[in-house]
Amino acid sequence: MQTTFRIIDEDGIHARPATALVNTATKFKDTEVFAEAKGKKVTLKSILGVLSLGLESGDTLTLITEGGQEAEALSALQDVMIKEGLGELND
Repeated sequence: MQTTFRIIDEDGIHARPATALVNTATKFKDTEVFAEAKGKKVTLKSILGVLSLGLESGDTLTLITEGGQEAEALSALQDVMIKEGLGELND
């Protein structure tokens, strides 16, 4: 499953929001969670991976979930993106 967001936070995705995403992703032990942007795909369970994407305002970010709890994981990550004011759905 996947969904795409447009980054709307003027600071992009920096350490604090990246930590919120990583903490959410790691709750789903039997689900692989990836972030894809700018032609690069990283695990969303690694803070360094997320920060390496260098996401800025206006960029698009695709969240991808695969495995046992993919629907629940994607829903939880969407909540973080929207509630933290990081991005808006871009599907």
